[in-house]
Amino acid sequence: MKKLGIGLLIILIILGLFFILKDVDRQKERVKEKPLAKYTFENLKKKQFLSLPVALGHVLDEDENIISQMFYFNIRETIDGKSMHRKVSGLINVPKLEGTYPVIVMMRGFVPKEIYTTGIGTQRAGEFFAQNGFITIAQDFLGYGQSENPSGNSIEERFQTHTTTLTLLSSLVNLNNGLDASYSGKIKADTSKVGIWGHSNGGQIALSVLEITGKNYPTVLWAPVSKPFPYSIFFFMDDFDDHGKALRKVVANFENDYDIELYSPSNFYSWINAPIQIHQGTADDSVPPKWSDQLNKDLEKLGKYIEYFVYPGADHNLLPGWETAVQRSLDFYKQKLL
Repeated sequence: MKKLGIGLLIILIILGLFFILKDVDRQKERVKEKPLAKYTFENLKKKQFLSLPVALGHVLDEDENIISQMFYFNIRETIDGKSMHRKVSGLINVPKLEGTYPVIVMMRGFVPKEIYTTGIGTQRAGEFFAQNGFITIAQDFLGYGQSENPSGNSIEERFQTHTTTLTLLSSLVNLNNGLDASYSGKIKADTSKVGIWGHSNGGQIALSVLEITGKNYPTVLWAPVSKPFPYSIFFFMDDFDDHGKALRKVVANFENDYDIELYSPSNFYSWINAPIQIHQGTADDSVPPKWSDQLNKDLEKLGKYIEYFVYPGADHNLLPGWETAVQRSLDFYKQKLL
């Protein structure tokens, strides 16, 4: 009888340990670290982006109307529980005439790092806007120009383009401190009047920023990438040396832990509260015209303010319609910001 009691006790102890370990496993599963969850649109919308200093650097070019020079700001990130700063560089174009000017934040499309120089992809349009009464500012993004390196995770690097842009927009309130240091108060930014310009993948970043902030930033999009993530990056895999094999593996691993729909800007168009002007060439071999056609339809269906211009025979850079496109863009900014 005594042996039976001891045996029963042992069985109960084993069963107790089993259920305790099962509960521990369930708790571990519930608290499994998901570091990229902070980049969902819902979470970014809740995040308060800090207003950090903006400093101007050396002059790159100058003519009778504008000055083009480097600028710098920092982004603050929490990595492994530690707060870190990363420096971001970029190009600012400033009118020479004394005055106060609205600001246009510009975002370029994809450029291979091996050929990248500060301002590539935005410089020509940025100079045109600056010559016509705007301060234009274009970041290099992490890993480009003089900016520090991004995350080693290629998916996170993509999301960092959103957080870097959101930090820049929050930091524009400090832009006049940098301008004062260079121009003694003669040239100022009206940071209550801010527009956005995005080309290609920069257009997708612009759409994401409009959704996350919900702010009224009048926005011009040239041949924007607007397909859902990750299809929007799979479309360009033929340009990769391995035809996207490594990228597909990275995305597959990401989808194992995360709901990819929470990271796709095409799911959050209803959050946009800004007027948008879209330009698309019919001979664009990088962004299919049907993408912009659909984007226009989707935004119109939601009652958003949209102007849509199509350029017969124009390529990804809107050539030969560039002059018409940039003048229409300028007219839009003047209407919405001046």
